[in-house]
Amino acid sequence: MTADAQRRRTVVQILLLSAGLLVLTVISAGSVYLVNKARDDAKWVVHTLEVENQLNTLLLEIRRAESGARGYLLTGEDNFKADHEKAVAAIVPALDRITRLTGDNPAQRDSIEKLSAAIETRLGQFGQELEFVRQGQPDKAIALVREAAAANTTATIGTVAGSMIQEEERLFRLRTVNADRSQTFAASMTGIGSGLVVLFALISIWLVRRSARARDNAEVRLRDSNVNLEAIVDRRTADLREANDEIQRFAYIVSHDLRSPLVNIMGFTSELEELGKDIFRRIGGLAGAPVGGPPAEIADMPLDGPDKQLSADFSEALGFIKSSIARMDRLISAILNLTREGRREFQPENIETREFIEGIVASLAHQAAEAQAEIHIEPLPNIVSDRLALEQIFSNLIDNAIKYLKNGVPGTIRIRGRTKLGYAIFEISDNGRGIDPKDHQRIFDLFRRAGTQDKPGQGIGLAHVRALVRRLGGTMSVSSELNAGSTFTITLPINWNASNRNADK
Repeated sequence: MTADAQRRRTVVQILLLSAGLLVLTVISAGSVYLVNKARDDAKWVVHTLEVENQLNTLLLEIRRAESGARGYLLTGEDNFKADHEKAVAAIVPALDRITRLTGDNPAQRDSIEKLSAAIETRLGQFGQELEFVRQGQPDKAIALVREAAAANTTATIGTVAGSMIQEEERLFRLRTVNADRSQTFAASMTGIGSGLVVLFALISIWLVRRSARARDNAEVRLRDSNVNLEAIVDRRTADLREANDEIQRFAYIVSHDLRSPLVNIMGFTSELEELGKDIFRRIGGLAGAPVGGPPAEIADMPLDGPDKQLSADFSEALGFIKSSIARMDRLISAILNLTREGRREFQPENIETREFIEGIVASLAHQAAEAQAEIHIEPLPNIVSDRLALEQIFSNLIDNAIKYLKNGVPGTIRIRGRTKLGYAIFEISDNGRGIDPKDHQRIFDLFRRAGTQDKPGQGIGLAHVRALVRRLGGTMSVSSELNAGSTFTITLPINWNASNRNADK
């Protein structure tokens, strides 16, 4: 599978999972809303039933009060009176409950006001009837009953209560339909949600199994690729080592073969210099001899005019040749040293780093004193590495720090170290002339130098140092600004062992 196809499949999977999460969230929120709405609708249905029940209870208590009052008027028995008083005592609380329950319905509030007025009138009539009976005036009580019957107070109560019951029945039907609808929607939403959950679960299982198969196939391909890659790496590494050895042999042979003609050139240049002296002595003798006379002493005749200038030009040309030969000899020696070092196998050993650095500083004490430089060695971590390689690394860096201090300014060189994640980090900093940032990479190139070329050197030291650091499994960097000093940072494994010995040869 190509990278684009893999990317598209990943995007599709993410979109499907996101859509599933969104749908499930909507269904969950909808289900919660519908369940709450169904609960509210059911509560209103119960509320309606409660109002109807209270209205029927109120009518029942009024009828009981009527019956009790009439029985007491007809028979004078106290049990009718007690039943009447009990019914009257229950009427007012029932009316109060109905008033509270119907407070949300404006139509019912109007009806409850009418009902309350009628009940209040009827209760007043009940009181007068009983009072007449207690006073021994049953005729007046009966007349009052007839008057109440003519006024239709009880009928008014029944009519108003009946209309309220009809209103509640209408609300009951409406609220029952709403409750049924909400429950149906909630059940449907729950069913749909359950179905979608199952569907997305199946899709997720399918995607997971598909991803697992793709992962297994990728692992198989990766294992095959790793096997092939290891073989390729081993083959390329062997080729690289062979090519590196060949380059080193070639460099050694070339450098060695160059030295022979260079020695000949140096010898013939010396002979040419002696021959030139003889030639110019003879020219001086011939130029100073009298015409027709005997030749003058060659050694005593000085050169004049053009001959003297020619002698000076000749000497200057020989000087250029000799200096170039000397520079070429130093370069050939440096190349030979590099090739010999490249063929050397590193030998890891425990190194007390501070003591090791103190020894290097002691060997450079004379140069430091001449440069008026102070070298401060801070606590350093001990490491396992190649002693000779470390000596060349730190010797070059400390020597460069001394060499490139500012003239007339007391030098300060600090060597410090720390550890991090299995590596030792060393820093060699100075307050010298510094390095232009654009030359930070240039200084590590072979035979390349930066800044003012007023110090001896072939441009090999830092290149050699970086090569040694890399062979030891580390890294090297520089931080510097012109006239602001330099800091060289060396990162090396704390325990360099046989598993990575000569790994980059």
